[in-house]
Amino acid sequence: MATTESPAPALEEEHRPQGGLVEWLTSVDHKKIGLLYIFTSVAIFLLGGILALVVRLELGGPGRVMSEQAYNEFFTMHGTLMIFLFAAQASTGLANYFVPLQIGAADVAFPRLNAMSYWLYLFGSLMVLSGFFTAGGAGAAGWTAYPPLSDSSYLAGHGMDLWVMGLLIVGAAGVAGAVNLVATIFALRVPGMAMFRLPLFTWGVLVNQLMILFAFPPLTVSLAMLLIERLFGGSFFDPTQGGSPLLYQHVFWFFGHPEVYIIIFPAFGIISEVIPVFSRKPIFGYRSMVFAFFAIFSLSFGVWAHHMFTTGQVYLPWFSMMSFLIAVPTGIKVFNWLATLWRGAITFSAAMLNALAFIAVFVVGGITGVFVASPPIDFAVNDTYYVVAHFHYVMAMALLFALFAGAYLWFPKITGRFLDERLGKLQVLLLFLGANLTFFPQFWLGLHGMPRRIADYRPDLGWNGMNLLSTIGAFLVAAGMVPFLYNVVVSLRRGRPAGPDPWEGNSLEWVTSSPPPHHNFHQIPQIISERPAFDLRHGLVEVAPDSHPDQPFDYRRGRS
Repeated sequence: MATTESPAPALEEEHRPQGGLVEWLTSVDHKKIGLLYIFTSVAIFLLGGILALVVRLELGGPGRVMSEQAYNEFFTMHGTLMIFLFAAQASTGLANYFVPLQIGAADVAFPRLNAMSYWLYLFGSLMVLSGFFTAGGAGAAGWTAYPPLSDSSYLAGHGMDLWVMGLLIVGAAGVAGAVNLVATIFALRVPGMAMFRLPLFTWGVLVNQLMILFAFPPLTVSLAMLLIERLFGGSFFDPTQGGSPLLYQHVFWFFGHPEVYIIIFPAFGIISEVIPVFSRKPIFGYRSMVFAFFAIFSLSFGVWAHHMFTTGQVYLPWFSMMSFLIAVPTGIKVFNWLATLWRGAITFSAAMLNALAFIAVFVVGGITGVFVASPPIDFAVNDTYYVVAHFHYVMAMALLFALFAGAYLWFPKITGRFLDERLGKLQVLLLFLGANLTFFPQFWLGLHGMPRRIADYRPDLGWNGMNLLSTIGAFLVAAGMVPFLYNVVVSLRRGRPAGPDPWEGNSLEWVTSSPPPHHNFHQIPQIISERPAFDLRHGLVEVAPDSHPDQPFDYRRGRS
């Protein structure tokens, strides 16, 4: 019989944290690093949200409330903060906290590298933000930084240089974190945790981190070329010296479209955890969900030029076909979530309501994206607010609903206390109404010709009413943040205590205490399926006996 030596119990004095600020600044514990990622990304999200409200104030009606330079800085930094510094990093924080717990590991594979990646992320983020304090202001070329708009001849000042250098550092942090999480998942799974027994959140993180390893180097190359051109007289993108602005677009979007899935894959994983738990059913089509992850992974690197249809320099049939094709594995995921809900014993908790809202807004964003995969339609709506609306339905609102679903699911595990369900349901309602009131009118605006990246418009164009609705919706979205933040603060102090398995969950994090101990587990059950907590709760498996910790224990069969 194949057996695995059970490690001797960890001595409590060896793992007792120092406590206080020093512990947070020096810790290499994956749970604390994960929370640091979450705290930092939430702060960046709130700042990016304030910038978005200022932008919507400018566009709420004709007339000016700020200079063109300020507007350019605000919408550039809004996109930068949300896409580069919040969206991918918040899910990295959840991955740091929960992946070791879900695979039965005591920590990540390289704890010090994990800490280094966080501090690089923080340093790079502060460098990007420091552009606001320079004489020329922050980066103002749009979050994509297309040349020649981002070249020093059009955008002088050091704010753009700091933007580029800060993102280079954040990219290095992302690659370091990806190496760590991939190594953790492949090398540190508890015996019995075969790959096809991994929770779908861990699968989402694995494919997400593999995509980072392939997609971030092209981003680094494009930013490095831009920095060389700005500071050292390079001519990569100057057509008068043999360069081409389209070179930047090709390299950037080879990163940019996979980035959509880098951001959304962990969200898929969260939804795939929430829906089975609150439907009291196993996920429908587990293996097809895994294969869909890898199908999207493969296809995402073949669709980058659908962002460049109007350049006239790409082969339209190929990139159109690939863009249509990538909708198929995405549709498989939506179908499987709905099939899991079918005839389930559904509990409409705050986590479940956020998951259902995710499906609704993601489908709207996905279907409107299929339209722009058709070159004739893309020619008509390119660079209009139709694209802005499509983008935000997927990259902003769907992501937010997934993160809130994960917050309500895992807050009891992290803190040992429940969030208030009534406040949670109020948050879902406000956010869902605000999201649709903000972005659905923007489809209409785009179809009626309103271009994006403009600071003002004439009052006789017929855009006033829809822009006002969009601005009201943006403030409603902001109002939806208030119940959640209040809920967190109050629940940390006097929330209802939660046991180790308050939701009767499926994956391995629900077999340990809430919050988990420093070394994560005192006991780990045998693993016979992708639902080890369910198996343990129903007496289908055993745990390693406390009475003989030094004896071999077969985690696969539950025998000494």
